[in-house]
Amino acid sequence: MEVNNLFDKVSIISKDEYIENILVTNNFKVERIISRGHKSPDNFWYDQDCDEFVLLLKGNAELEFQEEKCISLKPGDYLLIPAYKKHRVSRTSDAEDTIWLTIHFSERKLL
Repeated sequence: MEVNNLFDKVSIISKDEYIENILVTNNFKVERIISRGHKSPDNFWYDQDCDEFVLLLKGNAELEFQEEKCISLKPGDYLLIPAYKKHRVSRTSDAEDTIWLTIHFSERKLL
């Protein structure tokens, strides 16, 4: 049995976000995401076929929903994004790591 920590530092060497699958089953997936100044590409929208619970643990970020205003997130903020709700990350902190915990889940098999 191994103990891990969501706040362990991970140096982001590439220009991409760091995404770690923490727990994956047939019906849900838990991820830790570390961003620093990352955002979704212009004109890109997530359009996922499962629900997503998002918890911001550290840093700050902004999520944009298609045809809606942006939502600012600070540590401790969480929300549920329903399946097929188009959204994108419009901003994450440049000055510090932004650490997210996301849970993707569905009644049907994900994998």
